[in-house]
Amino acid sequence: MSQKSNQPILIVEDSDDDYEATYRALKKSGNFNNPIVRCEDGEEALDYLTHQGQYADRQDKPVPALILLDLNLPGRNGKSVLTEIKSHEAFNKVPIIVLTTSSDNRDVEECYTLGANTFIVKPVNMDNFTQAISSFKEYWFEVARLPNTEDI
Repeated sequence: MSQKSNQPILIVEDSDDDYEATYRALKKSGNFNNPIVRCEDGEEALDYLTHQGQYADRQDKPVPALILLDLNLPGRNGKSVLTEIKSHEAFNKVPIIVLTTSSDNRDVEECYTLGANTFIVKPVNMDNFTQAISSFKEYWFEVARLPNTEDI
C-alpha cells in the first residue's frame, strides 16, 4: 500500500449518502489503511487544514495525504475551497481530487485552472461508483507518488 498509509484522506462532502458510498467504496476496494476524515462543508475543511476551531490540536489532525472535494457544498462552495487551499503555501502541494455530480465542461475547466489534480464525475450506479473509487485508489495510492505532507 501507500507510503502514506498513516496520513488521513480528507473527504469534503455534505451528502451523507455520497460520503457513505465513498467510504464504503474505499474500504471495499482492498488494502486501505489510511484514516478517513470527513468535513461537511468548505469552512469546516479549511478549519481542519489550518487547525482552527474544533481542529486546533495539530497532533490530532495531521495534513491529509490527499483531499476528495465535492463542488456543491453549503456556504463556501468547492471551487472557493479549492482556490483557498491552492493559494496557501503550506497546502498547495496536497493533491485535490474533485469528486462531484457535475459533468459541466465549464466546471471541469475551471477546477483544473484553479489547481485540481483530478476531476471525477460521481457515477450514479453503485457498482460503477465503486469501480471509479477503486481506480482512483489504485492510481493515487499504488501508482502515483504523493508529495510529503507529513512535515507541514
